[in-house]
Amino acid sequence: MKRIAVIPGDGIGPEVVREALRVLRYLNDTNVLELEFVDFDWGAEKFLRDGVTLPQGALEMLTADFSAILAGAFGDPRVPSNKHAEDILLGMRRGLDLYINLRPVRLLNDRLTPLLNRKTTDIDFVVFRENTEGAYCGAGGFLKQGTADEIALQDEVNTRGGVERIIVAAFEYARANGRKRVTMADKSNVQRFGGDLWQRMFKEVAETYPEITANHQYVDAMTMYMVLDPTQYDVIVTNNLFGDILTDLGAAIQGGLGLAASGNIHPGKVSLFEPVHGSAPPLAGKGIANPIGAILTSAMMLEYLGFQTLSKNIEQAVRAAISANETTRDLGGQLSTEEAGAAIVAHLRNIAEK
Repeated sequence: MKRIAVIPGDGIGPEVVREALRVLRYLNDTNVLELEFVDFDWGAEKFLRDGVTLPQGALEMLTADFSAILAGAFGDPRVPSNKHAEDILLGMRRGLDLYINLRPVRLLNDRLTPLLNRKTTDIDFVVFRENTEGAYCGAGGFLKQGTADEIALQDEVNTRGGVERIIVAAFEYARANGRKRVTMADKSNVQRFGGDLWQRMFKEVAETYPEITANHQYVDAMTMYMVLDPTQYDVIVTNNLFGDILTDLGAAIQGGLGLAASGNIHPGKVSLFEPVHGSAPPLAGKGIANPIGAILTSAMMLEYLGFQTLSKNIEQAVRAAISANETTRDLGGQLSTEEAGAAIVAHLRNIAEK
């Protein structure tokens, strides 16, 4: 039995997480999985009601009692500072040292990409985004705040250990999954100090994986090449800020944020899995949110927990639903969020019966 902490969060989070749980509970009911789900009400409602974001002792509890965390989305216009979202999401990423943000970019059906004449075989890579350092570390401050001479400092932090371990993770993934190339993105021609550290560590680590081609691109050039020729990528590794930008572009070329899954991972430890589309407040409560990102996120979680075949079956069921146009309206279908989740379960049932 593996225990899963479930944090639906805000906006469309509860709706899409409900459909991901529908898939996982189906697998539980068919006796191929033994997962226990424990719900946590962390999000805007709790913060507005009780003033609590990430409760005291939560990280220790998650570490001790759970195998993984499945989250929805965080963000609510009633909390303009977004404090609760930052405390909960970044608090778990940093507090649990989830240094790998893993984002698959995989085209599930030819018709979904906005790129002309691209096939599913043309867009199939993963991005390893460093998840605990870089420009998102929270270092910085103000001088003369509120005056005409105000200065805002936003610092980027890169440590040798932090850079090395994310690069190693990318090469290890490539080796384990038969990927032939790892591409590192940076802006070392301008950001000379952090870029120099990334360049040196990339070269040093690459030398220990002689069977894998290692190459480098400046991040601005990579955004162009991802559109012009996505076939060149197998594994991309980059820092926190660039990874955030590149993976949203990756989501666009695979069909949109509604399809994008992610994992925040520390190998061997409790890790956090979340779709990347955000809370989308204007869509909340209307039954139109696309649940595929959350469902594919649950598949990533299963893969991390050692259920590789079931993970692949979920993706196969998603592909089948898309092929049959059994999707929400953003993908050209006519189904509600709940109906789209049910359709994927039906295809999953068909796969199991073959």
